[in-house]
Amino acid sequence: MKSLPVSIKTINHKVAVASLVVLSIVAVGFQRITSSTPTFSLDDYRVADDFTLSLITAEPYLKAPVSLDFDNKGRMWVVEMVGYMPNLEGIGEEEPNGRISILEDRNKDGVTDHSTVFLDKLVLPRALAHVYGGLLYVDGPKLWFVEVKNDKPGKKTLVDPLYAEGGNVEHSSNGLMMNIDNWIYNANYNFRYQLRNGKWIKEATTSRGQWGITKDNFGRLYYNNNSTNLQGDYVLPNKVIRNRYFKPVVAEHQRLASNRVYPAHPTSVNRGYQPGVLDEKGLLKEVTAACGPLVYRGGAFPEAYTQNAFVCVPEANLIKRNILDFKTLQTKASQAVDGKEFIESTDEGFRPVNLFNGPDGAIYVVDMHRGIIQHKAYISQYLTEQLAGKKLDTLQNAGRILKITSKEGALNPLPELSKASSTQLVSLLSHPNGWLRDRAQQLLIQRNDPAVIKPLLALTRSNNELATAIHALYVLEGMNALTFASLRDLVKKTQQPETIAHAVGLLERYAARERVAEMKAVCTQLLARNNETVDLYLAMALNGWLTVSEAAFLPVLAAIDTKYADQRVYQEALTSGLSGKEGRYLAAMTPSDLLKKNLTLVLSNRQKNELNSIFVVQKNEVDERTKGLRLFRTICATCHGPDGKGIQDLAPPLKGSDYIDGSMRRLAAIILHGVSGPIHVDGKLYQLTNEMPALINNKDISDQDIVDIIRFTQNAFAKQGKSISTEDVRQMRARKPAGSGVLTEKQLLEDNFDK
Repeated sequence: MKSLPVSIKTINHKVAVASLVVLSIVAVGFQRITSSTPTFSLDDYRVADDFTLSLITAEPYLKAPVSLDFDNKGRMWVVEMVGYMPNLEGIGEEEPNGRISILEDRNKDGVTDHSTVFLDKLVLPRALAHVYGGLLYVDGPKLWFVEVKNDKPGKKTLVDPLYAEGGNVEHSSNGLMMNIDNWIYNANYNFRYQLRNGKWIKEATTSRGQWGITKDNFGRLYYNNNSTNLQGDYVLPNKVIRNRYFKPVVAEHQRLASNRVYPAHPTSVNRGYQPGVLDEKGLLKEVTAACGPLVYRGGAFPEAYTQNAFVCVPEANLIKRNILDFKTLQTKASQAVDGKEFIESTDEGFRPVNLFNGPDGAIYVVDMHRGIIQHKAYISQYLTEQLAGKKLDTLQNAGRILKITSKEGALNPLPELSKASSTQLVSLLSHPNGWLRDRAQQLLIQRNDPAVIKPLLALTRSNNELATAIHALYVLEGMNALTFASLRDLVKKTQQPETIAHAVGLLERYAARERVAEMKAVCTQLLARNNETVDLYLAMALNGWLTVSEAAFLPVLAAIDTKYADQRVYQEALTSGLSGKEGRYLAAMTPSDLLKKNLTLVLSNRQKNELNSIFVVQKNEVDERTKGLRLFRTICATCHGPDGKGIQDLAPPLKGSDYIDGSMRRLAAIILHGVSGPIHVDGKLYQLTNEMPALINNKDISDQDIVDIIRFTQNAFAKQGKSISTEDVRQMRARKPAGSGVLTEKQLLEDNFDK
């Protein structure tokens, strides 16, 4: 889909919802056929020099977009999370009104002119991926795979019923990204997926980030959370977690860059009232809602932008650009331009939440374009009032997909990949655009054409920065066309350390006693290269070989241990590679201090059966604030209203209540023991005839539940939130009121609950 140049004029959130002038809409089955004239103006947007921002689509073609993927025709498939925060109270968010739509540019003028609803009636859908000739997607807590036939859903397979179980929508699993190693990874979940021989495989992996995930050419993963600009792993996924009784703390999950942010204007953020969040001008100082990272691999930007990491900062209406530094094994990132962001906007409706490389080499921006960008479980009273005051809560049911292009580089013409020959797909593994390389890799695996094996083997020896050799290697792996001999010859002959890193890991599956001598010779040759990358991945790739010959391969690991005795990344790699052989290594070798400490810890953990949590946790835990919100809505909202404003003749409001803003122990006592009789709230007398129900006798409500309810009320309704402990609640549970056992206003005012 090519970009459409647009004029730069003023726009703000009040007119954003009218960014498309609708001429006609005709419903035909699942289709929304819409003829429209897009208008988009960018005076409120500042884009980096030599780049252009253009509108690709907006409402009515889509609403509340949160993610997208492209099919083999270059069409966008967009996830629409229509149910997200439909109001400031978040009421109705579990309605099945989400959908996945196919957006097309049939007249080739650069903007959407046709939309088809592929799936609807989804509950808070948040991710999708075109894989294995079908579509992987999320509906509520479940992960599904559906076959695609003539743009309509076919057979559905439930891949994982627990995928997004637990948490709230901002803390539920998402991402769904096929990596170069043929595994599908995601954000905020400790499992990865693969379809193998007709069966879905679910395997533990490190839990990464909060919203959005991306990769570099090598296959390392990058992610973030709301308060962290960019995080990443120093090593390839699942290499350093092979020891189930050891959790690495250095090789993965590292903060890579500063969290400093440079907004174009003061913005409404959730904790803006807290000291240090805003500067003296009211500008946000550090990210508070960072999400949707992207390592640019499109090949259509100037060289300086290749493999830069871009990050969405929706609370400040901007997109950051970070320069990744791969000079050492410990990747770093830095602000691209001091004091200036890649895209800055004063349009408070601009809410970028995800970024994607496109098949044409451009970056596609998923702009949810709405006023509320904070879930009810976490939204503060401060932010609620700010949004309502600006009427940002009225900006609903909008959405845009924007496109970033370089003025210097030409976009790639969109190939019809479904019609490409096997030879053409092999040639695409060397294309500058990583999206095309990735998709060509997967299509070659699906075709399983034996005619491409020979040219693919030749490509595995190529040496370029595009990871062509690695793509070819994993096509062969996906086709089951690798052999011990082909991998052995590759690691001996190739000069590219990154290719060797992947190849030695694949060699391990061929571990057998009759191959020990050959593999030992390979190890000797690799150690002689004296290459940090090769040594690191060799340290993690010998576990299978140790099972057939400790004598041959323990000395190899000992050599790496000695060489990198004071480098924790290598020591974690060795600990992973020595899984199950810790005692033998300690007895037969002379470990470095760091490795000895790691292996001793592993032995202790194994004895106590304390595993790395990723091998134990099956679903995301519900965080305390979300749990508090759910309990409030189940128990308290019936009388006090879901918005805390109270219900006439039933219960007083919570907003402005002295009992919410006062003593937390008193509030706990109210929840536990209930209240009877008339009561004054915010100076007004409420003549209530019903008693507030007491929770003290409800065996299903724990002290922690009471803490969670109070924490939610403090976040949602208090002027300034306070905390309380389970011990405080326990003491209030034992402190029963005199008389009927139900508190009266007199007792609430006269009793010193904090004493």
